[in-house]
Amino acid sequence: MPENLLNLENVTAHVPGDASRVLLDAVSLGVERGDRIGVVGLNGGGKTTLLDVLTGDRPTDGGRVSRLGGLRMAHLAQRDRFPAGSTVRDIVLQHYGADHEWASDPRVRDVLDGLGITDTERPTDGLSGGEKRRVALAAALVGELDLVVLDEPTNHLDVEGIGWLAEHLITRRIALVVVTHDRWFLDTVCTRTWEVANGKVESYLGGYADWVYARAERSRQADAAEQRRRNLARKELAWLRRGPPARTSKPRYRIEAAEALIADVPAPRNTVELMQFATNRLGRTVLELEDATVEVAGRTLLDRVTWRLGPGDRVGIVGVNGSGKTTLLRALTGERELDAGRRVQGSTVKLAQLTQELIDLPAEMRVLEATEAVAKYVRFGKQEMTASQVLEQLGFPAARQWTPVGRLSGGERRRLQLTRLLMDEPNVLLLDEPTNDLDVDTLAGLEDLLDGWPGTLVVVSHDRYLTERVCDQVLALFGDGKLTHLPGGIGEYVARRAAAGRGPAAVAQAAPSPAGTPAGRAPKVDAAAQRTARKDAQRLERRMEQLTKREERLHTQLAEAATDPDRLMELDRELKAVVAERETVEIEWLDAAERAEG
Repeated sequence: MPENLLNLENVTAHVPGDASRVLLDAVSLGVERGDRIGVVGLNGGGKTTLLDVLTGDRPTDGGRVSRLGGLRMAHLAQRDRFPAGSTVRDIVLQHYGADHEWASDPRVRDVLDGLGITDTERPTDGLSGGEKRRVALAAALVGELDLVVLDEPTNHLDVEGIGWLAEHLITRRIALVVVTHDRWFLDTVCTRTWEVANGKVESYLGGYADWVYARAERSRQADAAEQRRRNLARKELAWLRRGPPARTSKPRYRIEAAEALIADVPAPRNTVELMQFATNRLGRTVLELEDATVEVAGRTLLDRVTWRLGPGDRVGIVGVNGSGKTTLLRALTGERELDAGRRVQGSTVKLAQLTQELIDLPAEMRVLEATEAVAKYVRFGKQEMTASQVLEQLGFPAARQWTPVGRLSGGERRRLQLTRLLMDEPNVLLLDEPTNDLDVDTLAGLEDLLDGWPGTLVVVSHDRYLTERVCDQVLALFGDGKLTHLPGGIGEYVARRAAAGRGPAAVAQAAPSPAGTPAGRAPKVDAAAQRTARKDAQRLERRMEQLTKREERLHTQLAEAATDPDRLMELDRELKAVVAERETVEIEWLDAAERAEG
């Protein structure tokens, strides 16, 4: 029997100081031993509040939170605050005495090595934001734990760091509740997804891809659902299904229903058409580095490298933290002079760059006014959009567009910065970590906008989904003075790093592993047991299909019996029984499917 670690019963929470804004409205849910739960939802929708309530860092405004006696839990909060004068050792190894106590613990060594922490005596006062984040994450992971609650753990981690964290959490087999915008991480690690929206928390089996399937299916069944969100879900689902096949815990009949939904959805972008637009706007020469040499602090970033960006090129740049990706962008824009070689910029180039620094705007200016000050209309390929429409697609609903800039959060300011860049209609766009502080819905909206953007695009991002979605090629900085083209994309980058002994295990490039099974170390299952499991899975899948059809018929009968209260009650009881049985069968199917796959 599964063991409950933590339960919420009818929990309510408001925005502090504003009882009219409800973040959690009579929410009931639980965390069982071994659960790995990803939490998604809009920025400001209550994800962090939910985590703080789970860990006891915030009292509830109603309801009850119960925890297993002796529960060992760690919490990585959204902000990293360390005592003045403390060292890395004080924060990470505070429960250990002499050095040999922690040095002999392989788990502690794995955490320190995986997060790149080498100097435990370093004062925390002098650490950068990224270094503080890794120290706080290490402190949350080194102990003996039943449950770890992580709020944006992938911030400031590079592709390899995120891959290491995914493998570590899967291997540890501890319960996990995590808020992150990194969709690859959600898909790789999580076995369940909680969506926080409008004060409610909906639970779905599986990771990010399964959640997208469920939303698309819900959109298909709910004809009254809002059209724009439905189209975004369909387009995201179409891209997921056309890419390398992602692991999904949904049975085949559900995948087929989802594929029927997206059968007529065009490719995310028309590459030939966009190339035509880009060539017309840019000509043949865009940005070029010829025999370029760039040196930083005595280290050679580029050694006589020639790189020519053409019209319509869409390039992702990857590399470890500190490899020089931001410096490379600055060299491209001309902001940073080359130490040798030549930079060429086409005469028709209109360049825009999203940096990691936030812009300063008058605090009293409204969001829509700040956007329309750049332009009131913008054209993406054949599509013309108003400033208000672009804002809405990047997470500013109509009511929020009249908010003064001074009241925006850091994430909202970054979205506004990106919106203003796009409204200026550049034909060359350089994006440095554009996904920072964006929720997954806003990321889907950004990707949808970039799908129709006809220009040259260079993206530096640790978000594998965004890079693979919006870019056509990937280049890597391996620290050898070269800019290496990777035909296999980020998967090839991680494989090369791992082969060179500098990266995490190959799990970082693989699709999500079966629940509870570390990638690359699948348990051995004999052939007879696998055959039996396959038969069980097929039988259970047929039963789920029957129950789903029965559920649909009951919904139809409920609509027809709207004026007959007795009949409504009878049908409602039958519907609840069918739904409960289907959920039970689905859990059994998941177990059989995992055993069948070995």
